[in-house]
Amino acid sequence: MWIKRIFDISTALVAMLLLLPFFTVTALMVKLSSPGPALYWSQRVGKKNQLFSMPKFRSMRLGTPQIATHLMNQQSKPDQFLTPVGSFIRKSSLDELPQLWSVFIGDMSLVGPRPALFNQDDLIALRTEKGVHLLKPGITGWAQINGRDEIPIPQKVTLDAYYLHHQSLLLDIKIIVLTVIKVLRRDNITH
Repeated sequence: MWIKRIFDISTALVAMLLLLPFFTVTALMVKLSSPGPALYWSQRVGKKNQLFSMPKFRSMRLGTPQIATHLMNQQSKPDQFLTPVGSFIRKSSLDELPQLWSVFIGDMSLVGPRPALFNQDDLIALRTEKGVHLLKPGITGWAQINGRDEIPIPQKVTLDAYYLHHQSLLLDIKIIVLTVIKVLRRDNITH
């Protein structure tokens, strides 16, 4: 696991330096297009179901309910809460860039199950049942490259459990490469 941590720290540091222009432009786009801070700190479930604050560039208006997008779809249209640049930064995954900080400080890993919102009880319970809660959450993961927003929670947890039992540095590198390809092609992004 120490190899994974060294890989996470070094990759996150290099990525933050290389992506600094994207950080700057995205922060300016958010600030200039809607009132409020550029960063949004979301309470997420981490390793061993411990809560941590995860930064994202704010893509939603102030006062938006803190619920998963799939649950929001059941109650209202999530697009009504997007800022003027929200859809663009979500579809391009620019909103995820600040999570490199969470990787650097050790709350997250580059690869692992996506961190659940504090109130996603169904997802948290299934992950705990399968032992997935023992992993650090990741910016990307096996479930992300195999469906992202388009697969139901039980299938996501099955994919997360696959990663738990097959994790390796080579698999992590494969997932990162496939993530970059999917982000550039905007595959499986529904919001």
